[in-house]
Amino acid sequence: MKKVLSIVLCLMLCLVLFAGCSGQEQAPAEAEGEQAEPITLRLAHVVNEKDGFHIAAEKFKELVEEQTEGMVTIELFPNATLGDERTLLEGMQMGTIDMGVITNGPVANFLPEMAVFELPFLFSTPEEAYTVLDGPVGQELLDKLETVDLKGLAYAERGFRNLTNSKNPVNTPADMEGLKIRVMENPVYIDTFQALGANTVPMAWTEALTALQQKTIDGQENPVNVIYSFKLSETQQYLSMTRHTYAPAIFVMSLSKFNELPADVQEIFVDCAQQAAVHERQVNADSESQQLEEIASQGMEIISDVDTAPFKEAVAPVYEKYGSEFGDYLNRIQEQLQ
Repeated sequence: MKKVLSIVLCLMLCLVLFAGCSGQEQAPAEAEGEQAEPITLRLAHVVNEKDGFHIAAEKFKELVEEQTEGMVTIELFPNATLGDERTLLEGMQMGTIDMGVITNGPVANFLPEMAVFELPFLFSTPEEAYTVLDGPVGQELLDKLETVDLKGLAYAERGFRNLTNSKNPVNTPADMEGLKIRVMENPVYIDTFQALGANTVPMAWTEALTALQQKTIDGQENPVNVIYSFKLSETQQYLSMTRHTYAPAIFVMSLSKFNELPADVQEIFVDCAQQAAVHERQVNADSESQQLEEIASQGMEIISDVDTAPFKEAVAPVYEKYGSEFGDYLNRIQEQLQ
């Protein structure tokens, strides 16, 4: 009897030990499962799949998903399917939109100092712009977006902007007199084109496309890649290579969404945004000549030898008006470019 009781007690002890060991093995697995919970974020922009913004967004998606080993999935929403740029930025502030690639002009409506980059003829080459944007001034302004509940990750680009219209060739500011030109809803752009003699019509890009087709406006201003990807040769006869403004674009995110990410994923987002921005810049540079050739073959007359001197003289009042509104940012940029 004692022998049987001893055997029973031994069996019970083994079962207890086995149960305890099984529980210890399961705990780490459960904890690991919690850490590896997948994240899905939506990245929106307002242009089509041929545009540089989409190229930048696709590269960002590829890099993030690769470096997080699939833990983070980025869903892309082009063509303003989630709203125009102001709507996207407001959604990011509220946390209802995760992130986007947004033109600098609308961003400046939320952080006015960002408009320093919109000053006409501030940069002469893309390299000058990249030096400033990727340097201390650019980074300070990205960080300052946190004061308006946005997180700036990196500067992609819209590029050097040029003028198109359906009325007449533009070689000098006098040729712009009376033209109805769509501009972004940004004070610097409005004042710049008024100084050049145009009748400015501020509106969102999604509205501008319809206005061009209906001929309620005469023209618009955008980089070559936009003119090409949106087939503006169908509504515009003349393209003047004024290169009047270099326009950055920003990988921008909801600050609340960014703060929810693990620290290592936050670092990955910042790094991947910069890599995607550099990728898009190179694609734009490589494709501009070919795009201009196609635009010309579609019937648009390209005025490539615009004398920018009278344009620069005409916009001097814009610097007088806004120069003091950007703190020391304008002076710092000009000193860096000397």
